Amino acid sequence: MIPAASLFSLCSTIALLGWIALAIALFAPRLRRATWIGTGLVLPAFLAVAYLGALAAGLAGGAKGGFDSIEAVRALFADDHALTAGWIHYLAFDLFVGTWIARTGIGAGISPLLLLPCLVLTFLVGPAGLLLALVIGFSTGRLGLETRT
Repeated sequence: MIPAASLFSLCSTIALLGWIALAIALFAPRLRRATWIGTGLVLPAFLAVAYLGALAAGLAGGAKGGFDSIEAVRALFADDHALTAGWIHYLAFDLFVGTWIARTGIGAGISPLLLLPCLVLTFLVGPAGLLLALVIGFSTGRLGLETRT
């Protein structure tokens, strides 16, 4: 079993490299397809496997708690493996959403210069970056209810 701190560091580093590649691909059309496969499929799938491993280790280690109250979540996250699983959950979904923002935004003809702050915000504070991307997309008229890739 990988120690929780090591798994946390490994997954954080892998996700950070994905985010860097995603930002570069905004300005490098030749890299987009491969990057989007990596950041939208491969890395989130890897992180999902790591998530399941961390969650299983937490539960096997006797993690207590659940999701039905804030107290239960606090008790669950008192276990390092369960807490690491929660962190990996954010890493996987934020990277997936960041890839969606990049693909959808580029496909809709939104400038990479407008998309970059959306990616930075999604990396730092996930839903705020998604909100900014949606506001930019709808306010420029380039993003409707249908999306283009």
